[in-house]
Amino acid sequence: MIILGIETSCDETAAALVEDGTKILSNVVASSVELHKKTGGIIPEIAAREQLKCIVPVIQQAVQSAKCKVQNLDAIAVTNGPGLIGSLLVGVETAKALAYAWNKPIIPINHLQAHLYANWLAPQNQSPITNHQSPEFPAIGLVVSGGHTDLVLMKGHNNLKWLGGTRDDAAGECFDKTARALGLKYPGGPEIALAAEQRTKNIEHRLKNKLPRPMINDDNFDFSFSGLKTAVINLVKKQPSFAKASKGRGEINVAQMAHEIQEAITDVLVTKTIRAAQKHQVKSILLAGGVAANSRLREKLSNHLIIKSSNYQIFIPPPALCTDNAAYITACAYFNQKFVSWEKIKVEPGLRIC
Repeated sequence: MIILGIETSCDETAAALVEDGTKILSNVVASSVELHKKTGGIIPEIAAREQLKCIVPVIQQAVQSAKCKVQNLDAIAVTNGPGLIGSLLVGVETAKALAYAWNKPIIPINHLQAHLYANWLAPQNQSPITNHQSPEFPAIGLVVSGGHTDLVLMKGHNNLKWLGGTRDDAAGECFDKTARALGLKYPGGPEIALAAEQRTKNIEHRLKNKLPRPMINDDNFDFSFSGLKTAVINLVKKQPSFAKASKGRGEINVAQMAHEIQEAITDVLVTKTIRAAQKHQVKSILLAGGVAANSRLREKLSNHLIIKSSNYQIFIPPPALCTDNAAYITACAYFNQKFVSWEKIKVEPGLRIC
């Protein structure tokens, strides 16, 4: 079964063709991130305008790269929420037009749920993942991105239970806001990670354990990163050199501060995820979302599996499949086939993960 997927929930314009939910035939992404770097964040109208320019060429390239004829497509999958309403409309209206013109059914997809299905995809040009290599249920899924941090229990496909999520700032949002406080560029996550690699040992003691790990010991699976963000901003105000990432002592301080921010966020994410896995006695842990590309988060989860010799497996997609793309939209559609006619699709920007 071959499905064309379309993803336009934020600032990316993406299309992909995936066969049987695991084999990527093509995966094309056009991003407007360079435009948003100039303003230090996403401006919804600019994102939607760029997507209007890119949507048709991106779909054409995806179909051509897959060497697939339109008549061989079985369905069209499209993100209908959550996301920016203008951006979602670009993808949904395009999918509706194609479904009508090509006489294909549509599968509306929850973008947050779809992130988890990156774990069923093999990297492009590699052999498809077999059933033996796929995640086993029950599984704990951690979806962590710029606007969302959610823990879910997956009992099966289309059978999710929400365990907890962010009460205020999501992890990715905290990365962006603390990066801005340190004078780093947008997007904040990669910039924090890059700066953290530059830290020096001779000042490590100055910030060790100074930042809070919010709710890390609370008996629930909720998250809150606004307090961490505030702690960073307060430290920056007290020591302005933190905000000067250009040269001298300020650069060293920014590197150490970035290291501690990354450690604080990933400590909370890993601790709560492992606790959820142990409580629900799962067979798999699935990491997903843009923040899942963070190498320190990936390292900590992987190390836990090695050190603890746990009974569950940890699945982490390649970084290219963590950030927004249409391949996991298409994989999700295959494993959760809910066909609707093009007239009944509607945009739901406030959609929750389950």
